[in-house]
Amino acid sequence: MPTSRQLPVPVIGLDVGGANTKAAVVDADERTRIVSEPFELWREPDGLAETIASVVGALGLDDAPVALTTTAELVDVFASKRDGVLSVLTAAERALPGRRLRVMTTAGELVGLAQARAAPLACAAANWVATALLVARSLPDAILLDCGGTTTDIIPIVAGEVAAHGRTDVERLLAGELVYTGALRTNIAAVLSSVPIGGEPCPVTSELFAISADAHLLRGSLTPEQCTCTFPDDRGTTPAEVRARLARVVCADPEQLADGDVEAIADAVYEAQVAAIAAGLERVAGRVGSDAGVLAVGVGAFLARAAAERCGLALHLGSGAFDGRGGDVAAAVALSVLGRE
Repeated sequence: MPTSRQLPVPVIGLDVGGANTKAAVVDADERTRIVSEPFELWREPDGLAETIASVVGALGLDDAPVALTTTAELVDVFASKRDGVLSVLTAAERALPGRRLRVMTTAGELVGLAQARAAPLACAAANWVATALLVARSLPDAILLDCGGTTTDIIPIVAGEVAAHGRTDVERLLAGELVYTGALRTNIAAVLSSVPIGGEPCPVTSELFAISADAHLLRGSLTPEQCTCTFPDDRGTTPAEVRARLARVVCADPEQLADGDVEAIADAVYEAQVAAIAAGLERVAGRVGSDAGVLAVGVGAFLARAAAERCGLALHLGSGAFDGRGGDVAAAVALSVLGRE
């Protein structure tokens, strides 16, 4: 019989984003519990500690250590990414007094707060590393395609090692390993310059009238529960509200458009996002070979799967701890598993 000393200590994985804060805990039997709470940091920067405390507290493990990562440092309420990372670390320490806190680095290490504070840029946007490290254990040759609410990570794994060319955001953008398109928060005006109206290409306004979540809600690819984001008009996810936002992309109301026009806008957004992800995927697959299958995770996994199919790449089915809603918060799940060790 194993003693209590031998049982793994549960660790909470915490992924602090600029618009959403997520936590997960995976037990020894790979049963996963997750909490995800929308929080737009730029609107209320002083509220981050309270949000972290709420999300972690909802898991009910008052003494569990926490392994965290952050992408919130990019929010422009901070003067620099360095300041952003340090602010997130301070908020986490204030929110979780007495907890053992460790921070993921882009080198794939979990370090203590003192080391993280000494090199904050090494801890910026390291969420993809955590996910890739865990995937590499079960899929030694694969491409991780993590399509979240804001961005898509395309991470090659070769011979059980994370083989990304880039580590910083800039390096990853240049390498095609970071595509700035996601299933929830992407401004439709950033996805395409025109949409079909009455069968003719119509330029879109550059205003933030609708986001990618609107398109995917209308198409039925997302449920309202998956839309952990604020919509541009601060309204909800009813079909009427979604259609109104999409019509506004061409400066119209739904009643001013013909039948099928709003659906055509949503379809065009889907096609443009799949094409953008496929372009990055082709670059990465060209470096590691087309035999590497794709594991698609994230709230936008449906976009990732479509991109893989468009590139003629096989899909890995079943992802253990990433199954179900665990895949929507993959970095937090991965941190929980890695943190136990």
